[in-house]
Amino acid sequence: MIERYTLPEMGEIWTDAYKFQTWLQVEIAVCEAQAELGHIPQAAVDEIKAKAKFDVDRILEIEAEVRHDVIAFLTNVNEYVGAAGRYIHLGMTSSDVLDTALALQMVASTDILLARLEDTIQAIRYQAQKHRYTVTIGRSHGIHAEPITFGFKLAGWLAEMLRNRDRLVRVRQTIAVGKISGAVGTYANIEPRAEAIACQKLGLTPDTASTQVISRDIHAEFAQVLALLGASMERFAVEIRNLQRTDVLEVEEFFSKGQKGSSAMPHKRNPIRSERLTGMARILRGNAIAALENVALWHERDISHSSVERVCMPDSCIITHFMLVETTNLIKNLLIYPENMARNLNCYGGVVFSQGVLLALVGKGLNREEAYAIVQSNAMSVWNTADGDFRKVISNDPRVTAHLTPAEIEHCFDPTQHFKHLDEIYQRLSI
Repeated sequence: MIERYTLPEMGEIWTDAYKFQTWLQVEIAVCEAQAELGHIPQAAVDEIKAKAKFDVDRILEIEAEVRHDVIAFLTNVNEYVGAAGRYIHLGMTSSDVLDTALALQMVASTDILLARLEDTIQAIRYQAQKHRYTVTIGRSHGIHAEPITFGFKLAGWLAEMLRNRDRLVRVRQTIAVGKISGAVGTYANIEPRAEAIACQKLGLTPDTASTQVISRDIHAEFAQVLALLGASMERFAVEIRNLQRTDVLEVEEFFSKGQKGSSAMPHKRNPIRSERLTGMARILRGNAIAALENVALWHERDISHSSVERVCMPDSCIITHFMLVETTNLIKNLLIYPENMARNLNCYGGVVFSQGVLLALVGKGLNREEAYAIVQSNAMSVWNTADGDFRKVISNDPRVTAHLTPAEIEHCFDPTQHFKHLDEIYQRLSI
């Protein structure tokens, strides 16, 4: 991922230095397992652990000649270890190192993502509580529907992010899988006990039945979980973008001192963070498709997945991390305008309370079709009219006043009746 969207906390995990360090962890864990089983001398393992190092530039230099990254790595490590290096990689194949080390990187990335996701959850929870009773208009098809609260909207976001957290916790267990089973996965030159011991040392579970690689459905699931998390953040971002439109302006991204919105128009305050989140979610979905394409490898393995994963796996983790940090800051610093929400809610004299009038008339004995026709005719008379006042025309319609008293009509326009079960929803979320 380009530096612009790479934050140090996550970026470090996907550096060459970190990658080679995980390779070395895997190789040493296998050596320790082999020694415990009596296959190699413990003294050799001690020497390996004492001397094993690597130099990133030297590895890349060797790889330029041998055209094989694992061989280049092993060559460089053995330059430091010396004679005891003959016990490194004994009975193993390259994918034993690559796939097991990749699992370590994925798990480390997931732990960071879970921590940053918790930050996002807490930011949403705070705003949901703060705006529990901030009345705004609910919209369907982009059209005013009925009153909700802004906190209720955020409660839906919270519920979604809690599901994302559950998915991420589950997939962390799925991806924490290693394989030390040798070429084509038959343990012909290394025994399953060595794999079990090595994986335990690394905090991984041995793959149930690997080929020469760990099956890529595991990695595809991980990519899809990240894409789902990104899609949720995109949903929030799109909502903010819509609510920030000048003709709506119910919320707005924080606009910092010295910030500029347009090179040509000095008045502009654009939702750039939300737009950036929207674009990044598209990358995550694209990477999820690429990961799905990696599942169908030839026979026991080919390396068509390798070039894809070198790009999409670090990029997906880095982008998701960036998005979580960005979403947290966006929500924490979101500018919220209750007065504009009230203005929009009361557009056309409370026409959004039409269902309340409909139900009140039905409750007085009118059949639904007749009541609907009365209410709709009044609603349409004020729709898109500068001075339209639904409450006024309802109150002056004899077809309505013949059945409803002024107090009953007033009750139809009380927004609080829409929130009588709000506490139940909040209790489900422990808000």
